[in-house]
Amino acid sequence: MPVATLLPFTATPSRKSASPTSFRLTEKFILLLVFSAFITLCFGAIFFLPDSSKLLSGVFFHSSAVETNTRTGTDSVSNIAIGTDEKILAKIRKDHEKALVEAKDTLQKRPDEIKQEIQNDKEKVSQENRWKGARNDNNLPVIEYVRPPGATGHEPADPETKERRAKIKEMMKFAWDSYKRYAWGSNELRPVSKQGHSSNLFGSIKGATIVDALDTLYIMEMYEDFDMATEWVEKNLDFNVNAEVSVFEVNIRFVGGLLSAYYLSGKEVFRKKAIELGEKLLPAFKTPTGIPWALLNLKSGIGRNWPWASGGSSILAEYGTLHLEFMHLSKLSGNPAFAEKVMNIRKVLNRLDKPQGLYPNYLNPNSGQWGQHHVSVGGLGDSFYEYLLKAWLMSDKTDDEGKKLYYDALKAIETSLIRKSSGGLTYIAEWKGGLLEHKMGHLTCFAGGMIALGADGAPEDQTGHQMEQAAEIARTCHESYARTTLKLGPEAFRFDGGVEAIATRQNEKYFILRPEVIETYMYMWRFTHDPKYRDWGWEAVQALEKYCRVDGGYSGVRDVYASSPNHDDVQQSFYLAETLKAQVALIVTFSSSALLGLAYRIFLFTIPHRFSIGLRLSEVCWPIKNGDTMFLKPGTGRVLLENEICISIKLVSSRKHEVL
Repeated sequence: MPVATLLPFTATPSRKSASPTSFRLTEKFILLLVFSAFITLCFGAIFFLPDSSKLLSGVFFHSSAVETNTRTGTDSVSNIAIGTDEKILAKIRKDHEKALVEAKDTLQKRPDEIKQEIQNDKEKVSQENRWKGARNDNNLPVIEYVRPPGATGHEPADPETKERRAKIKEMMKFAWDSYKRYAWGSNELRPVSKQGHSSNLFGSIKGATIVDALDTLYIMEMYEDFDMATEWVEKNLDFNVNAEVSVFEVNIRFVGGLLSAYYLSGKEVFRKKAIELGEKLLPAFKTPTGIPWALLNLKSGIGRNWPWASGGSSILAEYGTLHLEFMHLSKLSGNPAFAEKVMNIRKVLNRLDKPQGLYPNYLNPNSGQWGQHHVSVGGLGDSFYEYLLKAWLMSDKTDDEGKKLYYDALKAIETSLIRKSSGGLTYIAEWKGGLLEHKMGHLTCFAGGMIALGADGAPEDQTGHQMEQAAEIARTCHESYARTTLKLGPEAFRFDGGVEAIATRQNEKYFILRPEVIETYMYMWRFTHDPKYRDWGWEAVQALEKYCRVDGGYSGVRDVYASSPNHDDVQQSFYLAETLKAQVALIVTFSSSALLGLAYRIFLFTIPHRFSIGLRLSEVCWPIKNGDTMFLKPGTGRVLLENEICISIKLVSSRKHEVL
């Protein structure tokens, strides 16, 4: 068949004068032009349209769907296609807005800062490539393990201290043995009903008490139990679960517990398990801002926030309590992604305006804007502030950004939240939309220890003032215990309606074996050597024994003002990991060289709410004994206490100190 009959729109058969040959050449030329234009159009669509791969897949899938739709006689696919187009356009708009924000930030920087960022990006890509290569070989970087000095192995000289230490160890053994007997492998223990207990915070991950208590077992020299727990971790701790977990709770109890155990014992199983779990938590950061979700399915990597949290916001104390663990995960794995994720959180926070310098508890991970303006140094906010301070200390005081963020926040807290009651008690109120709620939570009582820990580095000669603040907060928290029938502190207490340091609402009268008050006593004893803090701690021990100990372990109580305890039937994992460890640290530490290693490094002893001791102490006490070698740089103010020498020191490094 002639070409002219195939292409009637190009052929002109009425022109008799044209030869057949010339017509064929013209038609071939026009056909070539048409094909060239079509090919050019296709390549343009592939390479120059935004998200072209997704558009192409959408075209092909849409075409096949139309065929199916034609056969079935439905038009639902058209609606799907429209929805897909809208999502694509929304993504383009979001990417555009993000690029504008980044460009605006970049334009505000100096040229040398921009160059440094470019260099950092290059190093980041290089590190990631090295990391991927190492992981393909199933290797982790070689880490030279250095056992922290003084973690175990010293007896207190004072008979009363020795007796008290033995009592706290007996309490730990009773709590641990009860868990082993009635709930081994479960997350927690029900000591009244004598069975296992699990919160949905951990999904279907098991063994929270085992992992949480590892460092306490080691420090209290319960080595057989530590080895038993280690074997369970190696054989039974499984993170390959199709379940939704709390990123915050899993991080502080499991990642923090594993890191603590690794730094104490040097056992590789803890490092590997911590890194494995850390990698499973990374998808939580896949949000438009990089602010992580509160909840994450470990199998699918799909995250979401608590539905009650101010329109689906992330919570300050949750996304702000990842920094220490994730920085260590990068160090132990060689993977910079962990550190980058938590450093990005700071970038987001630095871009935001803070009302009166305060950090609201809610932040939307999609928009990067604050949610409800509710500020608390207790629940929902607490450990964010603690992690700022300890990040600076952990960095050997080189993390100037962390230092500035902490002291600026503390200044705003003092201005806007710290108040004194008519009876002379200093407390930290909560701030809601510009109005103060004169309530202080048990969780807020950690702040006394935090302020004392940071006082040495306070700016503008504020050290003495901050130590006074810390002492006043410790006194207030002690009063919250002393004013109850059971001599145990309520979950929250108020300073209004004619009452001070007393819970007035029924849902605030419970006690769940929390450690924050005892932790503050420990810090205050350490920095002041005032014996009242030890006495207050011992009062708490006696109350725990009298009202919380039951046949199957230790239980929280529902009302600390009742004449007899009504037990809640839960032995929290943090009771072993934090409360008892804080007690033994208060009673024993710094009366001998036990746990002296805490003076040398930021130590993931536990992580708050796990009672993180991040100590860079200005003074270390060591028992006088022949043959001891002290690698310390002397300062001023040495004093002899009993059979100890206490020396003001400056830490030279985490591993080497100048000789005294």
